[in-house]
Amino acid sequence: MIAIIRGEIAALRTDHVVIDCAGVGYRLSVSSETINLLPPIGGEAVLQVHLVVRDDSIQLYGFATEAEQELFLMLIGVPSVGPKVALAVLGSANPSTLLAAIASGDAARLQTVPGIGKRTAERICLDLRDRAGLAAIAAGVETSTDSDDARAVAREALVGLGMDERETERLLDEAEGETAEQLIQSALRRSAS
Repeated sequence: MIAIIRGEIAALRTDHVVIDCAGVGYRLSVSSETINLLPPIGGEAVLQVHLVVRDDSIQLYGFATEAEQELFLMLIGVPSVGPKVALAVLGSANPSTLLAAIASGDAARLQTVPGIGKRTAERICLDLRDRAGLAAIAAGVETSTDSDDARAVAREALVGLGMDERETERLLDEAEGETAEQLIQSALRRSAS
């Protein structure tokens, strides 16, 4: 399987990029977030890659960051969410913002993405919100069951998601749960309301 492609950008479009790697041009479908992070044509790029093989096609999907690739893999694991819809979701915001919206059950945020209706948005939130450590994975922290450690992990994760430290403390004071995941999810739900 192809994991990474490094090479010169030969073409840059709104939904894909062609990377010249040792004389072979690889066409990768990408999100607008990835497009924004790429250098102009002629520059060197390194993309994480996911290969999708179907009966009628072989398609490469490229990602500027591992976080974006991980979220893509989570999204395509949800029934009725294919790679094109997952790329549309990824193009709507950075992975941390999207993970925070999903973890807090903010289906309305996902409905703003073209191709995502109410049912699909709710299904994404339902299927991915309860996955163990969703927000902790986004912040790259380990989980814990000791309440003091859990609060510290939750604080680090929420700050890592871009929340203000004072707001984080206030949300954690009101949060319910014993593990870091429970505290994070509770705090994110409160911040969304």
